[in-house]
Amino acid sequence: MPAPEIRETRLPGGLRVLTDPMETVETVSVGVWADVGARHEPAPLNGVCHMLEHMAFKGTRRRSALDIAVEMEDVGGQMNAYTSREHTAFFAKMLKDDLPLAVDILADILQHSVFDPEELARERGVVVQEIAQSIDTPDDIIFDHFQATAFGNQPLGRPVLGTMETVERLDSDAVGGFQRAHYSPDRLVVTAAGRVDHDALVDMVAGQFTALNANPPAKGETARYTGGEYRETRDVEQAHIVLGFDGVAYDDPDYYAAAVLATLFGGGMSSRLFQEIREKRGLAYTVSAFANSYVDGGLFTLYAGTGPEDVAALTPVLCEEIAKVRTRVSPDEVARARAQLRAGILMGQESTSGRCEQLARQILVFGRPISNAEVLAAVEAVDEATVVRVANRIFATAPTLAVLGAIDGMEPLEQMRTRF
Repeated sequence: MPAPEIRETRLPGGLRVLTDPMETVETVSVGVWADVGARHEPAPLNGVCHMLEHMAFKGTRRRSALDIAVEMEDVGGQMNAYTSREHTAFFAKMLKDDLPLAVDILADILQHSVFDPEELARERGVVVQEIAQSIDTPDDIIFDHFQATAFGNQPLGRPVLGTMETVERLDSDAVGGFQRAHYSPDRLVVTAAGRVDHDALVDMVAGQFTALNANPPAKGETARYTGGEYRETRDVEQAHIVLGFDGVAYDDPDYYAAAVLATLFGGGMSSRLFQEIREKRGLAYTVSAFANSYVDGGLFTLYAGTGPEDVAALTPVLCEEIAKVRTRVSPDEVARARAQLRAGILMGQESTSGRCEQLARQILVFGRPISNAEVLAAVEAVDEATVVRVANRIFATAPTLAVLGAIDGMEPLEQMRTRF
C-alpha cells in the first residue's frame, strides 16, 4: 500500500495548509510558520520579531499566560516557538485527539494577543537578560559579530535578539503593530505531520484563522555580502575564530554541493578540519564548518575555539586546509559526506516535529513540497569534481573574519588570505 501523500489547500485569503500523514504514530505536530524574521525589521525595531515570539504566549483576550501553558500541559502537549533571520515559528506537539486544542491556541495567540504593557515590561527585562547572557558567552556572540561584519549595516547583519537599546524601546504599540502589519494570510503557512486528517485540519484552520489582516507582503532588503574583519580582545580562556565566505542561496544549483563540501570539510569527526586540527595537532577542542543559506544568498563558515598558546599556529593550518580542498577531494570522503547527509535527511523523517518543520520550510523557501527522492538524488549527484569546483567558487570570495578573546599573536586577515 503506498504511503499517504502530502496534501495542500490554499484558503481564500492566501493562507496555506499542508499535511504530511504518518499512519504509524499516535501524535501530531502542528505549527504556524511566518515568512517574517529579523531581516524584515526596520532598524529602530531590531528585535521586535523575537519579542513578538515571546509576547504571543503572554495572554490573549480570553486566555492568560498561565491558561495557555496549563491548557496544553493538561493534555500532555508541548508548545514552543523560535525566531530566525527569515522566519518565525509557533508550533505544538500533542496526541492526535488534541489537535483541535492546539489549533485553537495557535490561532488565538497569533490573532488576539493583548500585548499587556505590564507583561511586556517584564518580558523586556527577560530579553535584555538573554542578550546579556549572549554577550557574556564568547562562542555565541562571536557569530553575531561575524554576521554583522559579513553584511554590514543591513537587516541581515543585525542580531535576531535585537540590542539592549532597541529592545528597551519596544512597547505594546510597536509589537502589536508589527504583528498586524506583517502577519497576513499570504505570509503564513500551517503545517502538520503525524496522525492527521487533512480535510479536518483545513476546516479547523478556516474556522479559527479569521482575524488576520490582509496586507501585501513586505519586500525585504536584498542581501549584499561585503566581508571584512572584526577583532575584540577579551580576557577569556580561549580565542574564538570565525572565518567565512560568500555562500549560496537555497535555490542556487550548488546548494547541495555546498552542503557536501561543508560536511566533508568540517562536519564530523572524520572531516578534514577535525582530523588535521584536533586529532593530529591538538590545536582546538572545537572546529567545524557549515553552510547557511538564505533566500537570496548565504554564508560558508568555519569556526574554531582554541587556547591563547595555539592561536598563532591554528590559523595557518586552517588556511592550508582551505587551499588543499580547492585542489582535490577523494571519492571516499565525498561518499562519506553524502552518506552523512542522506542519513540526516532520512532520520529526520522519523519525527513528526521534524517533518512538520521541514514541510513548512520547503513551502516558504521553494513554494512547494520537495520529496525525499528529489533531495537524495540531488545529494547523490554531487561528485568530487563538483565539490572542488564549489570550493573554488566559495573560497575565492572576499573573506569575513571575526575573532574574540585571547587573540594576541593572531595574524591579520590579509596575511591569512595569501595562504588560500
